[in-house]
Amino acid sequence: MQKVNVGGSGLLGSQIVWGVMRIPNLSDQEALTMLETAHEQGINFFDNADIYGDGASEVKFGQALKNSQINRDDILIQTKVGIGKKMYDFSKEHILEAVDASLQRLQLDHVDTLLLHRPDPLMEPDEIAEAFLQLQNTGKVRQFGVSNFNPMQVDMLQQAVPQALVANQLQMSLMHTGMIDFGMHTNMTDARSLNHDGGILEYSRLTNMTIQAWSPYQYGFFEGVFIDNPKFPELNQQLQAIAKAHDTNSNAIASAWLLRIPASLQVVVGTMNPKRLTEICEADKVKLTRREWYDLYLAAGNDLP
Repeated sequence: MQKVNVGGSGLLGSQIVWGVMRIPNLSDQEALTMLETAHEQGINFFDNADIYGDGASEVKFGQALKNSQINRDDILIQTKVGIGKKMYDFSKEHILEAVDASLQRLQLDHVDTLLLHRPDPLMEPDEIAEAFLQLQNTGKVRQFGVSNFNPMQVDMLQQAVPQALVANQLQMSLMHTGMIDFGMHTNMTDARSLNHDGGILEYSRLTNMTIQAWSPYQYGFFEGVFIDNPKFPELNQQLQAIAKAHDTNSNAIASAWLLRIPASLQVVVGTMNPKRLTEICEADKVKLTRREWYDLYLAAGNDLP
């Protein structure tokens, strides 16, 4: 599988990432099978968070890794911290305690990347910098990033943190294209011209910050999957036609649509179905034409100004 140099850090992560939020729903054997399937498909990057299953996802993943024959040094493991009980908490104390708890659940001595999960309005960049430096010096975290941050929030944090922030995990899919719409509707007055994200796509390209696209097959905010959904007949017809032309499947085409964007980008997939994960990984062999990319964008209900 093709690799992404995550944020220019030297960490070479697969362009398809397996996100394990739903892994607590699996038996131990099913979790092991999913992990081994991902590894066999060339996925070497695994995404977690302390909030997923209230820690149960990290426990299940850590046990699956221990039960597998996969060499820890051959893969990259990411987790996220910062979401507490009805609040966000980027205090130094919480970050350090949360990482220690995650490592214990994962049965690891370090993670490769740590993301701050959602912007905390009370964040103190200098305090976060102290936490990051301690985590790096103790070898518990190799690289750092954020999730759902806008450019100004990234810059505010980066001016205090000596380590480069290598990734920003953002919702992005054929049915969630706000950061793309805004760029094309510049100087317009329609709804798509509203800048909800601060120009985060362009910012990420300028700063070589890897975008990790989450919920790549969802519409709305966890409302459901758009692939093979009768609510979206035009989009699925187009997905199937292009999949046939590339001798692949709709899951792969929806993933390839994201990977066609000329940015440092990874697609975070949360399926717990080995067959579907294998289908998704076929995106690695597909490069959509410009015409195909735009046909899918328009079929998803978008327009051009």
